[in-house]
Amino acid sequence: MADKKKPTSNKKNAKSGMPKFNFYWIYGIAIAAIIGFSLFGNAPSGNREINFSKFQEMAEKGHVETITYVKNTGLAEVNLKRDAINNNEEYSKFRSQSIFNKSSVNYTFNAPPNEEFYKELKEINDKLPIDKQFNIAFGMQEDYSWLTSLLFFVGIIALWFFIMRRMSGGGSGGGGGGGQIFNIGKSKAKLFEKGKNVDVSFKDVAGLEGAKEEIQEIVDFLKNPKKYTALGAKIPKGALLVGLPGTGKTLLAKAVAGEAKVPFFSMSGSDFVEMFVGVGASRVRDLFKQAKEKAPCIIFIDEIDAIGKARGNNPNMGSNDERENTLNQLLTEMDGFGTNSGVIILAATNRADILDKALMRAGRFDRQIHVDMPDLNERREIFEVHLKPLKLEKGFDIEFMAKQTPGFSGADIANLCNEAALIAARKKKNVVEKQDFLDAVDRLIGGLEKKNKLITQSEKEKIAYHEAGHATVSWLTEFASPLIKVTIVPRGKSLGAAWYLPEERQLTTTNHMLDEMCATMGGRAAEKVIFGEISTGALSDLEKATKQAYAMVSVYGLNEKLGNISFYNSQDNGFTKPYSESTAQTIDEEVSKLIESQYTRAQKILTKNKDKLAQIAELLLEKEVIFKADLEKVLGERPFKKEEPLASLEKKAKEVDEIKEENTVEEEKEENKEEE
Repeated sequence: MADKKKPTSNKKNAKSGMPKFNFYWIYGIAIAAIIGFSLFGNAPSGNREINFSKFQEMAEKGHVETITYVKNTGLAEVNLKRDAINNNEEYSKFRSQSIFNKSSVNYTFNAPPNEEFYKELKEINDKLPIDKQFNIAFGMQEDYSWLTSLLFFVGIIALWFFIMRRMSGGGSGGGGGGGQIFNIGKSKAKLFEKGKNVDVSFKDVAGLEGAKEEIQEIVDFLKNPKKYTALGAKIPKGALLVGLPGTGKTLLAKAVAGEAKVPFFSMSGSDFVEMFVGVGASRVRDLFKQAKEKAPCIIFIDEIDAIGKARGNNPNMGSNDERENTLNQLLTEMDGFGTNSGVIILAATNRADILDKALMRAGRFDRQIHVDMPDLNERREIFEVHLKPLKLEKGFDIEFMAKQTPGFSGADIANLCNEAALIAARKKKNVVEKQDFLDAVDRLIGGLEKKNKLITQSEKEKIAYHEAGHATVSWLTEFASPLIKVTIVPRGKSLGAAWYLPEERQLTTTNHMLDEMCATMGGRAAEKVIFGEISTGALSDLEKATKQAYAMVSVYGLNEKLGNISFYNSQDNGFTKPYSESTAQTIDEEVSKLIESQYTRAQKILTKNKDKLAQIAELLLEKEVIFKADLEKVLGERPFKKEEPLASLEKKAKEVDEIKEENTVEEEKEENKEEE
């Protein structure tokens, strides 16, 4: 019944001819009050008209600053000096003037409309001392001060309305008229209606097959809900995409927006939080209100960790945390709508470990979809997507590039393809070649090449032996990553670099980490073996080795003295350590022992192969860049067999089976021909 009464009330208002209330009225009244107070509230009171003799008296005292004869009014306007106003009680009414009255006339008197009056004024002024003389203006034009004031007021009003509209988002959105300033609590989510304005689909998302399968199930539910609800199934209320930066979380969400023929609300976590208290919670309420009105639909919150951090870890203890208020409202809204209401929430973050536990519980984000770094096969698929718009050389080997980019995310591969095209264009090539991609890898990993950097010959020799030390030790240790390239050309902040090709493995043993650490210390060990002294060039090596050693001892439990203990805590806020001071001392001692033992081991390997180390260093000084083939000439083939991953073995077995089938078919054809 209440819904029926509202239209009746509106009709009555329309018939009565009463204007609709508008918030601009409030602004207009406020501006009028300010102008009126400025004009009249502080205006000087009392009679301001004097006679000529009174003017003479003030002039002789040196109180007059300017006298102006206004032609069209027949009046002489007198302006007093500020010092005279401040020091004489008879002028006290002029001391507290408003900004609009500061330049107004203090006194006026009737003046005869002839030049004799001007001469008389000049005679009075000439008789006065210089410090008491006044300025005379005669034959002035008509007074337009009222027009200036009016234009000033109009300008203020226009500026006010402009600011109001800017604060309300340019006049868009609900609320109407001046009420738009109150839209600060409205949601800033972008709405994509049924896949419009989105040109990304699941075909554009390479790799990520597991994540795509789960996401597609959510999209399918929104398209065909009866398929699931008929069996009593409940679709997850929310899905959280978790993965490292650049792995494709936001791209997956864009694909959902393009594939799902339902409204898609997209918003960043930081869009909820403003400097005003309560705005975040208000925007959450408004977002879910809009979503329920357009159900079935999807809400996507990117970088949800901006508002979803665990409560209680805020350093500003005791303060009213706007972020926590926003999170509380989000938790309430996510648990407030029905199971099959058709509103599904997607969120993305690379910091799932810091999210509040209440946000992660069943009934809110039911699913966590892990978007991992791509493996070899997935990198090949990603390359195929990003290489489509490029003009490549004939026979370009995508498999080779996929093998050369371990640890690259999808975003890194996209950047690599673009960088390779830029390098080819810089060299004025017609197609992008394999070498352009290799140069792009060097550019992205090592930084910009700096061949003109000032380096002395002795420094160049030390750099060459340092990099040769890395190459030699990594080649002669079983579990260190195989080396593919060494250079002494400065790049970025480094003076030289060695490129390795890490194996695609899921587990790392103690021997793996020790060999990696030994190869890392090989550069400094080479300096000690050859020159008998060490330099500061091993800073990045020491940093890497120290992190590895601390990880072995305090995180992975790979130290015999400390045993099977890990002090890693994903929820640690950094204020406390989960071990005693004596344990901390033990950790430091064991880390030091690990690093020193591998440094000594690297020295022994290099001392034993000193002549080969010198040959590699001489090659580096001669060519500046050497590759795996150059190392094989000096050190021979690597004496350790590389275990192939199961996926590669299965692929090879499948290829062998296909070849056998083809051979069998051909043999059968030949037998049939012979029989005929």
